Amino acid sequence: MRAMSIALTRSADNGAMFQPSQDDVRRFFCAAHRRQQEGLPLTAMDALAARWIDEHPEYHGDLADEAAARAAVYSVEEGRTNPFLHLSMHLTIEEQCSIDQPTGIRQAVQLLAGRRGSLHTAHHEVMECLGEMIWSSQRSGLPPDGLTYLEAVRRRATR
Repeated sequence: MRAMSIALTRSADNGAMFQPSQDDVRRFFCAAHRRQQEGLPLTAMDALAARWIDEHPEYHGDLADEAAARAAVYSVEEGRTNPFLHLSMHLTIEEQCSIDQPTGIRQAVQLLAGRRGSLHTAHHEVMECLGEMIWSSQRSGLPPDGLTYLEAVRRRATR
């Protein structure tokens, strides 16, 4: 997510760089999708986002209309996945693997991808572990537990 935060920065505002708003995230994904569809040059971050967008054609309609995307509400009761949260989690996992933080996550994700025969499938399983870690942290008021998260991914990779 750090890389996405940096890519989303369009000004010298450090708050926006490290904590993009919901609006920033939605604009970023919509713009990356639009640039890819139009064959325009992509930044490295746009290209990474576009790769995961390609993996999710069910989100293309959401990404095609930026104004509607920025106004959309994805509630649990609606029973629909928030495409921006989902794509952001893909980028978060990519970033974690690229810098191997928590240490060992790169290997665990690679092992899981090998077991499942698909990096995309592996990412979806890792998302469940990541979501559980975040939920536990929010519930307990404690910092996220990277070791527990890593162990959860490793357990999935070995079963």
